[in-house]
Amino acid sequence: MNVEQARFNMVEQQIRPWDVLDTAVLDLLFEVKRERFVPEGCAGLAFADLEIPLAHGESMMSPKMEARIVQELGVKPGDTVYEVGTGSGYLTALLAKLARHVTSAEIHPDLAARAKANLAAAGIGNVTLLEGDSARAPLGEKAYDVIVLTGSTPVLPGAFLSRLNAGGRLVAVVGDAPVMKAVLVEQAGPGETRRTELFETMLRPLVNAEAPARFRF
Repeated sequence: MNVEQARFNMVEQQIRPWDVLDTAVLDLLFEVKRERFVPEGCAGLAFADLEIPLAHGESMMSPKMEARIVQELGVKPGDTVYEVGTGSGYLTALLAKLARHVTSAEIHPDLAARAKANLAAAGIGNVTLLEGDSARAPLGEKAYDVIVLTGSTPVLPGAFLSRLNAGGRLVAVVGDAPVMKAVLVEQAGPGETRRTELFETMLRPLVNAEAPARFRF
């Protein structure tokens, strides 16, 4: 397989048609080598338009989904980022290349260890990896400029919104199958948020994601 041709095809045939046109994001997809973040034995799938299975029923998002999320977040060089679900570390790497610092939480220790190795091999050092359950709130007490959830959640916990700095942005996939929507939430001012529905999609739920109150008969 011609790796660079496959990478080019991924960008031109999958990602651009999904309205990812930001040149900084597109350039990043050539810079950060996705094939180095996929599980062993899956290098041939690195540029395919599909989710790649990881351990514990988790998966890497499709390339177009990762690229679209990065574009919608509008990460700037001075931003601090919080990521829920490190996975393979690939999205972490994309965010870290744009931001001042990324804090990423992973509930599965073996995935966290593998992501740490992947990020080190890629020479990315502006990342703090945390182990623990972050499905309902960021770990620790800090606030961030950017927050991203890499698994779906039936409802978006208010704890995430309360940890956004002024002008902060959050992207999450919210809802239950078969109806889920990627949403962008912007912190417009104290107690004031602006929510934009981006697109419909399907994404595996976060482990221990908050569920809405449901009627029982």
